[in-house]
Amino acid sequence: MSAHSMLCERITIAKELIKRAESLSRSRKGGIEGGAKLCSKLKAELKFLQKVEAGKVAIKESHLQSTNLTHLRAIVESAENLEEVVSVLHVFGYTDTLGEKQTLVVDVVANALHNIWLGRGQYGDKSIIEQAEDFLQASHQQPVQYSNPHIIFAFYNSVSSPMAEKLKEMGISVRGDIVAVNCLLEHPEELRLSESESDDEGPELLQVTRVDRENILASVAFPTEIKVDVCRRVNLDITTLITYVSALSYGGCHFIFKEKVLTEQAEQERKEQVLPQLEAFMKDKELFACESAVKDFQSILDTLGGPGERERATLLIKRISVVPDQPSERALRLVASSKINSGSLTIFGTADSLKAITMTANSGFVRAANNQGVKFSVFIHQPRALTESKEALAMPLPKDFTNDSMY
Repeated sequence: MSAHSMLCERITIAKELIKRAESLSRSRKGGIEGGAKLCSKLKAELKFLQKVEAGKVAIKESHLQSTNLTHLRAIVESAENLEEVVSVLHVFGYTDTLGEKQTLVVDVVANALHNIWLGRGQYGDKSIIEQAEDFLQASHQQPVQYSNPHIIFAFYNSVSSPMAEKLKEMGISVRGDIVAVNCLLEHPEELRLSESESDDEGPELLQVTRVDRENILASVAFPTEIKVDVCRRVNLDITTLITYVSALSYGGCHFIFKEKVLTEQAEQERKEQVLPQLEAFMKDKELFACESAVKDFQSILDTLGGPGERERATLLIKRISVVPDQPSERALRLVASSKINSGSLTIFGTADSLKAITMTANSGFVRAANNQGVKFSVFIHQPRALTESKEALAMPLPKDFTNDSMY
């Protein structure tokens, strides 16, 4: 293929990838973290190629072959083939074995799956095994729902079978074409290492072998279903307790309240019911709430709750194991602020001690804690207030009313 034909092909690929990346970013409600960054990288690549096409930049054919598009294309394809992609090009911080702070850029994070496409020169002089050790170290320090994320190494240009086996032994999944390795000696058994010999002698063995990329032993795609440990413990905070029993969640959303915030929540409920989401997440799980959360919830209920809301609260508390306040050490290390108060520290910290996921509408606390380097396992939902006692002074909506009528 001529340099011009290769250039035209790269430009076409870049344009196609931009469309796919933009579509990928829109595929998840609220967007995919890092989606804009991925699109920007692709657009920068396209801009560069167009400059080459216009004669403004002179490059060699070899430069076209080593374009970043190979890596960026792999990220897009990887993300398209995984379910529940939450972010791309995500930076994770971790502490290495020497106690030094390091960072890793993970190309795709999906449902607690970390995926990386390894390319030529992408990680300097580090071997793939060293990179794998880095990822394992980071994984152990970045638990998701109290389990270490699974790591997948995907090789775009194949991987030798011994390397694939070594990665699997380390607990890392391998994706891509696994190719054979041919020995260049007539009697390879002469190089068989004894058990007493160290791994340091490995390079001598590698010097007399050759990767045979034409001999594909297996082609491993992303599994359609990867087993992920699901945390079965759930902690309900005050906002979730209130949302669960709110009249808004039980059909009382067809009002215009005197309080603007309640009218807005009623509108949100008409657009998207929150109770089915809560029930679906709580199904078949152990439900907990700490004593202080239940106490504060009961106080709010006594002040603002209507009869139906109080009745539902009684039934809900019977389903929950109320546990003593027991905030974890890392929760107690958080510095108090407008978003981080002692009550929230106790609730989220107790869940952390129990290794439970906290259901909450308090996204402000979660973000503030995250900014201080403390990530809690959470299920975030929209808030609903206690409104039953407010209905008497609210204006009922007509039966033919739609949300569009308000605008």
